[in-house]
Amino acid sequence: MPFTSFIIDAAMSIDSIRTVGVLGAGTMGNGIAHVFARRGYHVILRDVEKRFLDRGLETIAKNLDREVKKGKLAEADKPLIVARIKPVTDIAALADADFVVEAVPEQLDLKVRVLKDVDAVLKRTAILASNTSSISITQLAAQTSRPERFIGLHFMNPVPVMQLVEVIRGLATSDETFDVTMALCENLEKKPVAVNDAPGFVSNRVLMPLINEAAFCVMEGVATPEAVDAVMKMGMNHPMGPLELADFIGLDVCVDILEVLYKGFGDPKYRACPLLRKYVAAGWLGRKSGRGFHKYA
Repeated sequence: MPFTSFIIDAAMSIDSIRTVGVLGAGTMGNGIAHVFARRGYHVILRDVEKRFLDRGLETIAKNLDREVKKGKLAEADKPLIVARIKPVTDIAALADADFVVEAVPEQLDLKVRVLKDVDAVLKRTAILASNTSSISITQLAAQTSRPERFIGLHFMNPVPVMQLVEVIRGLATSDETFDVTMALCENLEKKPVAVNDAPGFVSNRVLMPLINEAAFCVMEGVATPEAVDAVMKMGMNHPMGPLELADFIGLDVCVDILEVLYKGFGDPKYRACPLLRKYVAAGWLGRKSGRGFHKYA
């Protein structure tokens, strides 16, 4: 066997993954860092400014406190978990990572720039994953030097609570990369589901048209946001109404995903509701801004 092949195969082992990099300390990034550190992995959490890292670490601490109060985590374990997370602003610090998850905002240009930057510093055996919720894994992988070691890893929000992870193979993703990633998710006590590469994958291809149609109902005066959510919760047994869920996700994120679906399929059914766009333009982004379809303290 050629020496280079041996190196690649040797890297494709779940036991070889000890240090995990996470790009982005926002809602998804800090949640991903949380679950990896909780399961014993050393985590390098990178963002562009210290204030974003501080905010992310504060959120992780609060979420760990919540687990302690619920009896899911021993108080003594909290400082050990936090100590496993190393916050950095220099992307070169990711050089020691065995597996990296990109979790920056759902914008193609931004993701490509960050992925190229980290790809340049990673060791050649490292696996690179994207937490994108809609963008083509094949397209992102092609921007790196490791398309066979590139994969989609779409966690659900809130990451520490939700079990599902969509695992998306790109056109060039190797079987070894896929197998290791599936095993890694199971180590995190998540439920990985294999999904093929298509705009929005499964979760958002199904969810976003529901949210979009709910927004059209409000825009066209069919019902108030409260009424739309009540119908779906009481009539369809949904735990959250579609507009309440949109506020939780972020209306800007919903519009970004709808744009990907619209461009990917060329189908007008994915055209973002004008009311959604108006709210985003006004800065009404949902829970994170204090107002979306509903108001929040």
